[in-house]
Amino acid sequence: MELAPVRAMILDIRRFMPRIGGKKLYFLLKPKFIEKGIKLGRDNFFSYLKSEGLLVKPKRNYTKTTNSKHWMKKHPNLLKELVPTAPEEVFVSDITYVQSEQGIHYLSLVTDAFSRKIMGYELSNEMKATDVVKALEMTISNRQYQHRAVHHSDRGLQYCSAVYQLALQRSDIRASMTDGYDCYQNALAERINGILKQEFLLSPCCNLNELKQLVEESIFIYNELRPHLSLGMKTPNQVHKKDQQQKLLV
Repeated sequence: MELAPVRAMILDIRRFMPRIGGKKLYFLLKPKFIEKGIKLGRDNFFSYLKSEGLLVKPKRNYTKTTNSKHWMKKHPNLLKELVPTAPEEVFVSDITYVQSEQGIHYLSLVTDAFSRKIMGYELSNEMKATDVVKALEMTISNRQYQHRAVHHSDRGLQYCSAVYQLALQRSDIRASMTDGYDCYQNALAERINGILKQEFLLSPCCNLNELKQLVEESIFIYNELRPHLSLGMKTPNQVHKKDQQQKLLV
C-alpha cells in the first residue's frame, strides 16, 4: 500500500521526459518519497520499475549525415589539448536526422561542452550550410560570456563551408574538427543528439511545423528540467547560470 503513489509520480515526470532513466528518476523523486514517508532505496526502486514494466529499453539506430569527402579546408582538432573549465569556452556541433509524416528532416545542434546546455538549433528540410549556420547564429546571440571560444565539429562540408567559417571568424571563435572518421572525437555532440531523439522526440508529427514545436519544447525541458549524471545531477541551465553568477560576484 505504501508504494501505491509511486507509479503516479513516475508517470507524472515521464509526461515531460518519457524515456528518462532510473537513476535520474530516483534523484528527482527521492525528496517526494521522504516527504510522503515512502521508504524506497535505489535498488528497490529499480526492482519496482522492473516489476511494473517501467524500465526504459535502449533504442539504437544510425543514419549517416556527414560528408567529409570534399575539397574544402579541414581544421585541426583543438580539443586534444583543451578541456573546458567554464561555459562557452567550447561549443560542439552536430547534425542528425528526424522524421515526420512528410519525410526526413535535419536537426542541427550547438551545445556548450561544459554545461551541456543546447545553445542553438535549427530544423530544416535539407542540410544546406545556410540552414546549419542558423544554429550557430542562435548560439552566438544566446551567449552570456565574452571570453574567446572554440567550435568543434566533424569535417562535414557544412561546417567547412565559407558561410559557416565566416560566422565563426566574425565572433572570434576558433574552428576545431575531428581527425578523419573518428566519431569518438565528437562524442558529446552525438550524445546530445541521441538524448533528444531517444528521450524526447517520440511523438509522431504530421509535418515540419509540428516537429519544430516539439523540438522547441524538448530542448526547453532538456535544458531546464533534465538532470545529468555528469553534472552532479544538475540541469544544464543550472550549471550555465551558476557559473555566470559566480563570475558576477568576483
